[in-house]
Amino acid sequence: VQLVESGGGLVQAGGSLRLSCAASGSTFSINAMGWYRQAPGKQRELVAAITSGGSSTNYADSVKGRFTSSRDNANNTMYLQMNSLKPEETAVYYCKADRWTVSFGRLTKYIYWGQGAQVTVSS
Repeated sequence: VQLVESGGGLVQAGGSLRLSCAASGSTFSINAMGWYRQAPGKQRELVAAITSGGSSTNYADSVKGRFTSSRDNANNTMYLQMNSLKPEETAVYYCKADRWTVSFGRLTKYIYWGQGAQVTVSS
């Protein structure tokens, strides 16, 4: 599975951006997906997690009501709509995908990351 983020860039505080994460490869077995971000000098943190069918999404408290994650499984793409952005949300945003396989009765989980998309919010 390969993940490629796009849509990052520079935006003023209060503005909006939409990130996309395009998956390719063995996408049929992708389960949950998520968005993470990592600011300079800080640990990577979860922004949003979305189930395989897209019916359930969890958000970090700091982004609830402003960010919306969705996925289009027909096109193997996940989105993150970010509104009312704040300067402290400047970070590299990564998408993540979990893939499960079963072989000889053994369940194995694989985790994939995209290369990241820079989001810079100016004050």
